[in-house]
Amino acid sequence: MPDLKTHCGLVALVGAPNAGKSTLLNQMVGAKVSIVTPKVQTTRTRVTGIAIEGTTQLVFVDTPGIFTKTKRRLERAMVASAWAGAADADQVVVVVDGTKKGLGDDLRSILSGLKEAKRPAILALNKVDLIKRPELLPRVAQLNQEFDFAKTFMISAETGDGVADLKKHLAGLMPEGPWLFAEDDLSDLPERLLAAEVTREQAFLKLHDELPYDLMVETESWKEFKDGSAKIQQVIYVRRDSQKAIVLGKGGATVKAINLAARKVLEEQLGRKVHLFLFVKVRDTWPDDPERFKAMGLDWVE
Repeated sequence: MPDLKTHCGLVALVGAPNAGKSTLLNQMVGAKVSIVTPKVQTTRTRVTGIAIEGTTQLVFVDTPGIFTKTKRRLERAMVASAWAGAADADQVVVVVDGTKKGLGDDLRSILSGLKEAKRPAILALNKVDLIKRPELLPRVAQLNQEFDFAKTFMISAETGDGVADLKKHLAGLMPEGPWLFAEDDLSDLPERLLAAEVTREQAFLKLHDELPYDLMVETESWKEFKDGSAKIQQVIYVRRDSQKAIVLGKGGATVKAINLAARKVLEEQLGRKVHLFLFVKVRDTWPDDPERFKAMGLDWVE
């Protein structure tokens, strides 16, 4: 810990599904701590990433995407988690997909919620590398007309353009105080949950649109060996036998591919050899099981 005056604060990244919040979090932290897939609503729980800027420790919260049509309990819990993250934060950054025309119901709902809570916010217009320059300023003007943002940043979370400026600005806003985490910490997620998220990400990437969101991964056991390696056993829960067949694939080919990809990412993140064992189980009631919510770090909602 530096001897100079330190600052520390919480920054909530909020936005509509697939706005690029998880990619931005990973870019800020400089490591992969949050699941990223082309699918929307892949972040289910609040994921904390920790970054250092000078003598300031920034604690970022990547919240689940806030969406308006919540039919299932899991979706309601995800949205509740997102708003809780915004309420707890010292600063709120609204991440907006700049390639989308108009505001959309989800973004309008977010801005309306921030207005009601009288929460100031910073705009991060994302994916500017995919937008023609003449379209940028009108897009920024439209968003600032809808909500009086404290400051606007044009960024590309994918390439990193503009992210350093945003990070530096946020650091200047954090209150004075001791750091909450060790200097080399990247996330406060338990390793078991982080490992489950890695496998879930790889399952989404391998299965594409073959499975809906009726899939979760839970780390059942974690055993450390003297040689530094770890044995991790996980269960992939689905709701129907037909879904189990899809996850397994012909002769187990799909689940083997998920295992291989997840193990590679885990070994890179943990810096050691990982023995990963995946099991696929059918549990049609998991989206209504309080224990499964607890395993995902979500509060049970009625």
